[in-house]
Amino acid sequence: MALFGTNGVRGIANEYLNPELAVNLARSLGTYMGSKGTVAIGCDTRISGQMLKSAAIAGALSTGLNVIDVGIVPTPSIQYYVRDYADAGIVITASHNPREYNGIKFIAGDGSEFPRDGEKEIEKIYYSGKYALVSWEKTGSFKTDPGVNEYYLKNVINSVDAEIIRNRRFKVVIDTGCGAGSLTLPFLLSELGCQVLTLGAQPDGTFPWRNPEPAPEALTELSKLVKMTGADMGAAHDGDADRIVFIDENGEFINEEILLAMMAKYILENEKGPIVTPVSSSQRMADVAKDAGVELYWTAVGSINVARKMMEVNAVFGGEGNGGLIFPRHQYCRDGAVACAKILEILAGGKKLSELAKSVPEYFNAKTKVPSEDTQATMERVKLEASELGLKIDTLDGIKILYEDGWVLIRPSGTEPIIRIFAEAKKQERAEELMQEGVNMVIGAEKASILE
Repeated sequence: MALFGTNGVRGIANEYLNPELAVNLARSLGTYMGSKGTVAIGCDTRISGQMLKSAAIAGALSTGLNVIDVGIVPTPSIQYYVRDYADAGIVITASHNPREYNGIKFIAGDGSEFPRDGEKEIEKIYYSGKYALVSWEKTGSFKTDPGVNEYYLKNVINSVDAEIIRNRRFKVVIDTGCGAGSLTLPFLLSELGCQVLTLGAQPDGTFPWRNPEPAPEALTELSKLVKMTGADMGAAHDGDADRIVFIDENGEFINEEILLAMMAKYILENEKGPIVTPVSSSQRMADVAKDAGVELYWTAVGSINVARKMMEVNAVFGGEGNGGLIFPRHQYCRDGAVACAKILEILAGGKKLSELAKSVPEYFNAKTKVPSEDTQATMERVKLEASELGLKIDTLDGIKILYEDGWVLIRPSGTEPIIRIFAEAKKQERAEELMQEGVNMVIGAEKASILE
């Protein structure tokens, strides 16, 4: 059974994701690292975080790794710290998953997400149970560093034109959802001269305000407060603050695909170079790249894949259509705080957020999911049917069928017995039509499998 999903190892805390698993994953990392080096270990605000962090610390120490406990930190904060002060990192977080979940995610020595081949090696060690445990006198050293978030914020501020932002004296409403971003975003915006109004800015792993996913339906109070106070914008984090979404000055949610293309356009106006995004992203990114005269590279879904491709091609920007934006001049990982600071830098030019959202091409989307008893067999049949019909397909991740006026992506879930179907077109009716074509292909393939 695969241990690592799209983004680390996740499960319900103290059930699947229990201290024993955390100890042995950390032991696997220590074995992979040859029982030498320093690992920084932190967590988000989930109430199971301290339990799992303590277990991971014990596992790492038992293999001879030196450990720095960095406490409660956003994922991009510990990633920045690892890049400068450690050989690897472990962050205990389930990102946007509901309250009862937690996860374990490894960080490479350069601060990026752990490479897929490294995850596979650690998985082999874990399942073998052969850990390189050291004798009592060689167990690793332990210390804490409470200044990680402060160090991170200083460098976020250095990555933008702070003075132009301060001169505007923006009013910003934020909803950090009681997650790790509660310890960074309010302070970042204050340092940038903003008047800050907060919702859910107290760290609380029960997430009493809302679930960690900053979905539009969970942000109605944020939207109301933006309008009520005449704020310039609203912003909301997920649980570990590597993602961020925005509300414009009218209280309207900015679609994450629009945000991605909007930011890409801004970056390319100031610096030419390749951009990178997954096959699930909007055609808007292709349009923006074409207009700027730069190369767009598509990847498999997952921020790890995007970041690694960005390194390979020396991209100037990349990200996913879920609020996960990557600014390589800062670091090669999704970073919600930098994205927020960059948005303010753009707004300092004089335009409103609603105007910026209209500056990128318009597309419409539709998505659904279909239960599947055998996702692999169904996907093979869908691929065969698409080929027999002479359709133009891309199999980089799932099956993406390309039409003159849109596309449909058929992709199996990595965690559930379902197949997801995404479609996009210039008109909503066409997007729904393409989505239904995808559904019909999946259902037909499922039926054929049952009859065999």
